[in-house]
Amino acid sequence: MRVLFLVPGGVSAQLQAIPAAAQVAQDLKAQVQVACSPAAAAAWSLLPAVEKVIPFAFDDGPSLADWANLLGNVREPDFQACINLASGRQVDLMLSMSHIPNRVAAAGFSATSTVTPEAGWGAQALSAFLRPLGVTLDASQFRLSLPKGALEQAAASMPSGQGPALLLAPSGNRQDWPADHWRVLPEAIRSKLPDLRVIQAGGANLLQRAAQLASCDVVLSSDPITSQLALLSGMPLVALGQDPASLPQREGVQAVGQAGALEQLGTPEVLKALGLG
Repeated sequence: MRVLFLVPGGVSAQLQAIPAAAQVAQDLKAQVQVACSPAAAAAWSLLPAVEKVIPFAFDDGPSLADWANLLGNVREPDFQACINLASGRQVDLMLSMSHIPNRVAAAGFSATSTVTPEAGWGAQALSAFLRPLGVTLDASQFRLSLPKGALEQAAASMPSGQGPALLLAPSGNRQDWPADHWRVLPEAIRSKLPDLRVIQAGGANLLQRAAQLASCDVVLSSDPITSQLALLSGMPLVALGQDPASLPQREGVQAVGQAGALEQLGTPEVLKALGLG
């Protein structure tokens, strides 16, 4: 069986769709292909179950030729089902001509099953799209399976010592938590935990970033991609400036501060969220 996912949006949107694609591959023993923006395609390298990524820039005003090319890509492999997260007349026309028998979407005349996405964490919201295929999703139970070599490389690059490792992942945008706060926070923590190890988020690609945070004990992040990687890895996470309703309700995950007003967030509140207040 082959199942097609159409996933517009950037890297964060792709990461949120990974648990759903993994569940479909597992429960239906399906080969999964994904159509998404070329700039976000690297996210799917984290899920070995994905057979192929079809580059398609949903958000960049694709031409009729682009849609025709996509139609050619989705007709050839004989898909039995499509999870469509895109919208618009063009995608409906394309899917109507695709011969895919089961087409699940939130709306649109091409859908054979129309669903209402659930509220809350984006990864779990996709459970509604899987039900018409007989698949049940508990996204909070999903964990990325990373290659041993990547984990060993990340562990080898960690600071020496036996103390807890805190990964810091500022977004770097103009509305981020002030740089001075990011800078003084480690010293404030070391007054309570002298052997604290601090790691700045980095890595040449998403795999390296995921392996790096998996080697740490807790993640403090205002960066959406790092936060999603932490959630998919089951890591304790303090997410700065994120709506609590957009996070999974599980132990070790919480939001602190309001988006657009992080300059008002003090270090004591962050220390408290980290369990050090």
